[in-house]
Amino acid sequence: MKPSAKLHRIYTRLLTAYGPQRWWPAETAFEVVIGAYLTQNTSWRAVEKSIANLAAAHCLTIDGLRAVPEDELRTLIRPSGYMIRKAAALKAFVAMLDRDHAGRLDLLAAQRTATAREALLRLPGVGPETADAILLYALGHPVAVVDEYLRRVVTRHGMLPAKAKYLEIQSLALSTFAGEPIESHVRHHNEFHALIVEVGKRHCGPTPRCAGCPLAEKALTPPPDAIP
Repeated sequence: MKPSAKLHRIYTRLLTAYGPQRWWPAETAFEVVIGAYLTQNTSWRAVEKSIANLAAAHCLTIDGLRAVPEDELRTLIRPSGYMIRKAAALKAFVAMLDRDHAGRLDLLAAQRTATAREALLRLPGVGPETADAILLYALGHPVAVVDEYLRRVVTRHGMLPAKAKYLEIQSLALSTFAGEPIESHVRHHNEFHALIVEVGKRHCGPTPRCAGCPLAEKALTPPPDAIP
């Protein structure tokens, strides 16, 4: 079976096992951006505390985040850790919007995917995973988010070598939905990343816990008459 076909089978197995995840848990696109920064190197539970602090301080909008002093912002996001670095990074994101996009997230979203991605990657505190999470979940671009869970799934199931680079894994993930209508790609990548996180948390940690995993090899074996 081709790696892309196997990864598509993984997607359908996870969707059957866990159902739609309906990510990202946020009220607005800008809240997604904030969450993408805050979730680096911490748990979502910690991020939720920071989001609650920001909401209480009316800082979950571009105007609110622009206006809040940086030292106060550090205090608000303290539960997420790395508060000095993350506060500076959030301020830099708003400064980029103000400088290049009239302070509007929709104007950034209107850029070509490659252009918007390059702009995000130039910002402090933004690596490929954060940039792609913002592109997909906040800006609505059809990109695949690669995290450690996806790396483990594709390497443990023999689709790529253990030392595969980010862009190799992303290319495989993008090819998974190449045969689907283009208008469905954002939805598929949205669900796929969320489902990979779910199976990763349950079964695919540093030490795999394969018992009961919907991705056990037997579950992924196609019937004899299936097209390879």
